Amino acid sequence: MNSTLSPIQLRVLGLLGHTVPRWTLTGGGALAGFHLGHRTTKDVDLFFHGEATLGDIPRKVRGLLTAAGLSVESVQEEPAFCRLRVVSHSAEVLLVDLVAEPVANATTPERRDVDGTEILVDTPLEILGNKLCALYSRWEIRDLVDVRALLDAGVPFEAGLRIASQKDGGFGRADLAWALQRMKVAALAAAEGYDGPGLAEFATRLTGRLLQASEG
Repeated sequence: MNSTLSPIQLRVLGLLGHTVPRWTLTGGGALAGFHLGHRTTKDVDLFFHGEATLGDIPRKVRGLLTAAGLSVESVQEEPAFCRLRVVSHSAEVLLVDLVAEPVANATTPERRDVDGTEILVDTPLEILGNKLCALYSRWEIRDLVDVRALLDAGVPFEAGLRIASQKDGGFGRADLAWALQRMKVAALAAAEGYDGPGLAEFATRLTGRLLQASEG
């Protein structure tokens, strides 16, 4: 698999590899850089498991990146979430999302190397569970793109659904089917340069699978 992470994304991951408490890379960044390489991503999601709030973490992260010569600006900052806009000398731009996540991982993160620095990366199964929750709650086309890619790669759907249910007490098969039926997949996909008809057909098949299981 060829990583589709950009130079600034890899550099930031390496710089933050020793951040305390330790974080786990998840979402599109993990898929693009270490599992599938099926798309690019504009941000990286760093989850701090076991933390209810970020506390002093954003300040430490800003300090590490600034000391490395990067320009850092806080775009959004809340007790459990912080988005940083990072710019390199060559004008590369990256959004870094820091997330306090009190819920423990359902699967053990993988250890990966980035320029000699070890980082933790969520497993494909863990990401599938997260993406199913996200698809239910925010209706963004990239989540559907990722779910399709993960299932095509052989990640077990039923196991992903179980993880989604563990992480979100309001998640259910019928609820996800309802969300998919109301999502304007073709239009959203076309607006972001994805295969609208293909994704719409996948969403229809996925909805049918969910409803069939719910009725059974």
